Amino acid sequence: MGRQNLLGSFEQMVLLAVRQVGEGAYAPAILERLQATMNRKVSRGAVYVTLDRLQQRGLLTSSSAPAEPGRGGRPRRHVQVTPEGIQQLEEVRAYLDSLWDGLDAVQED
Repeated sequence: MGRQNLLGSFEQMVLLAVRQVGEGAYAPAILERLQATMNRKVSRGAVYVTLDRLQQRGLLTSSSAPAEPGRGGRPRRHVQVTPEGIQQLEEVRAYLDSLWDGLDAVQED
């Protein structure tokens, strides 16, 4: 993964929340998952912008669900993490794990 492709921390959290919500993940459910996990308010706009950016980078795909009367006839946008998105998450995790390795010994000094 090149330097320009490193995932930011919020991007990581959004991708992980999409994976945790699972099949049929959509922005309000992702937002709810992030807020519950982070135990703080998260901007709806930040989630939508991040989802769009991740999709542009090929880390997410989206599809439209059938329109629902309760939503004024608007379709719901479902998102899913792509194999490349999963790979980037795994690479970031490996980088972080390697940085955390041995940190306890360093902090004891």
